[in-house]
Amino acid sequence: MSPNPPLRLGTRGSRLALWQAHHVRDLVASLGDAPAIEIVEIVTSGDLIQDVPLSAAGGRDFFTKDIETALLEDRIDFAVHSLKDLATQLPEGLELASVLERADPRDALVAAPGVTMASLSEGARIGTSSLRRTAFLRAARPDLDVTGLRGNVPTRVGKLDEGNYDAILLATAGLERLGMGDRICERLDPDVMTPAPAQGAIGLEAREDDERTLDVLRRLQHSVTRAETDAERALLRTLEGGCSVPIGALARVDGNRLTLVGRVASLDGSRVISGHRDGAVEDAVELGETLARSLAADGADVLLDEVRAEASA
Repeated sequence: MSPNPPLRLGTRGSRLALWQAHHVRDLVASLGDAPAIEIVEIVTSGDLIQDVPLSAAGGRDFFTKDIETALLEDRIDFAVHSLKDLATQLPEGLELASVLERADPRDALVAAPGVTMASLSEGARIGTSSLRRTAFLRAARPDLDVTGLRGNVPTRVGKLDEGNYDAILLATAGLERLGMGDRICERLDPDVMTPAPAQGAIGLEAREDDERTLDVLRRLQHSVTRAETDAERALLRTLEGGCSVPIGALARVDGNRLTLVGRVASLDGSRVISGHRDGAVEDAVELGETLARSLAADGADVLLDEVRAEASA
């Protein structure tokens, strides 16, 4: 065996996932003395099941469980994820080894040129698969017709172009990574459309006992993004939320200070509970947990219970 065999990188096979995998491969290559990267495509349950809403599809590991199984079975050495898709509680034996520098975390409105959220006509048909986007959209524009939309990014944009929707909501980062940033009509204000926790960030997951792989991945860590997403994911974990509940969170680091905003909405958008915390960067996880408990005390836990009951009905 070679003294420095390739590291096997597990990924979904979508265009966006493969962009992320190749990006990671390039970053590792830039280290100079690191192993080569072999990309291994893995089909996940989320890729196979396209005929049910994400909220009814079985939880936050819909796109990650099969990749994590491959990791635990030593069929790959590490995995690349859109961090917003990764559960806040990882399977025993795995760890979030590294978080890469985050792209724009905002959501984007994609529609005909010149259209904005404010200019959408009453009753316009808006496509999204996210309960979070649905809830915050209804809070901002209760007159709109929000309709389910599944598929990868190009597929969703194609459904818009076919006339099935007047506009759709997608992550800015995904569109820009696929060279489709010109389709964005508006990057939505996080105070109105608060992003999913860790949206725009890429996470690398590995076995906690694989020091060879961990040594490489830790060199890719972006400390600011790690602190921001640790705070956001701590809020999500403490509220016991997944990608199927309407929780938004966005942290920002300025020097050695971190500010975290969190929002929780009812599915019809009629009630929104929000709050913020700021403190030292090294207290990122504690800030997320503290804000989550404050939101829960203000009624967020009741809202989330209602959303879960409604989504599973």
